[in-house]
Amino acid sequence: MDASLPGVAPVPAERAPRRRLSPINQRRLANFRRNRRGWWSLWLFLVLFIGSLFADFIANDKPFLVKYEGGYYLPVLKAYPETTFGGDFETEADYRDPYLRKLIAEKGGWMLWPPIRYSYDTHNLDLPTPAPSPPTWMLTAEQCRPVAEKNGFTGAGNPCDALEWNWLGTDDQGRDVLARLIYGFRISVLFGLTLSLISSTIGVTAGAVQGYFGGWTDLLFQRFIEIWTAIPSLYLLLIISSVLVPGFWVLLGILLLFEWVALVGLVRAEFLRARNFEYVQAARALGVSNGVIMWRHLLPNAMVATLTMLPFIVSSSVMTLTALDFLGFGLPPGSPSLGELLAQGKANVQAPWLGLTGFFTVALMLSLLIFIGEAVRDAFDPRKTFT
Repeated sequence: MDASLPGVAPVPAERAPRRRLSPINQRRLANFRRNRRGWWSLWLFLVLFIGSLFADFIANDKPFLVKYEGGYYLPVLKAYPETTFGGDFETEADYRDPYLRKLIAEKGGWMLWPPIRYSYDTHNLDLPTPAPSPPTWMLTAEQCRPVAEKNGFTGAGNPCDALEWNWLGTDDQGRDVLARLIYGFRISVLFGLTLSLISSTIGVTAGAVQGYFGGWTDLLFQRFIEIWTAIPSLYLLLIISSVLVPGFWVLLGILLLFEWVALVGLVRAEFLRARNFEYVQAARALGVSNGVIMWRHLLPNAMVATLTMLPFIVSSSVMTLTALDFLGFGLPPGSPSLGELLAQGKANVQAPWLGLTGFFTVALMLSLLIFIGEAVRDAFDPRKTFT
């Protein structure tokens, strides 16, 4: 029947069926959400991590936006020479320089700054006290007044309000602690996630090959892993780190030498258990290749153990990087690092805000990852059947 004829209602087009989670995945999601501590830890960790990805827009010594002579500039995204704003040099503009600020203001311009006007490597040269300087809210008016008057403060209010605040103080080089925490959190989590994903991929592959083929493959591989894990990894890491030029990818490659074995035993056990199941034997009889059987039919079973262990592997990777930085064998000097902040706290006991800030940040990060790992473990526990 023609739906376009008068008096005939049009036939609604069939909608594509909405994809829903399978019953087992619905149960896992319900189990994960029931663990309230892990559920809210996941959201808090995501907020902190996603926020740290935009660290350049939260803590920076360059403004978001500059208006000058009718034009608009984005210093956070692009470097401009000082001559762009009427200066004398071709070097990159220093927007904290009072001379450059005056040049921009004389042309009716203005600057829109991030919430924290320091980057992780910005040295504050106008500290009220010698570095490491305490948080600004801990300073007295007498300590703030000389610096405030130097910057043009003449009012009768609190001179500390005229300063660019260091909310968590500065380290022993006059760098803002809060800015270094934000950048350090970002690099620590990115390092931990990258190391965990690469090492897990290698470990799952090695465990799958070892468990599926068994026999001499399993025997030789197992003896190699036993010998390899018997090596004192920390001492070897310190030796290699002291010889090679430190860096993000260099450290990643060094730690991969040992991190990949974390999942081999779990995946190997799953493949050894499932390699003689009836559906695997039927697939072999039908001529299905070993690769298809391993990755399409057996690997999903092994991924349960992998996903359960992944948050704990991430926390271990972050802690390893922090320990190397604390000992001075981690990231290059000057890099924003939680371990380096802890080392400064140890070296400057008269500045407790350094050690306490680093300690609580590391403790919060690891606690969130552990709580998430516990919730993932509950989600994949077949004994939990509540929904």
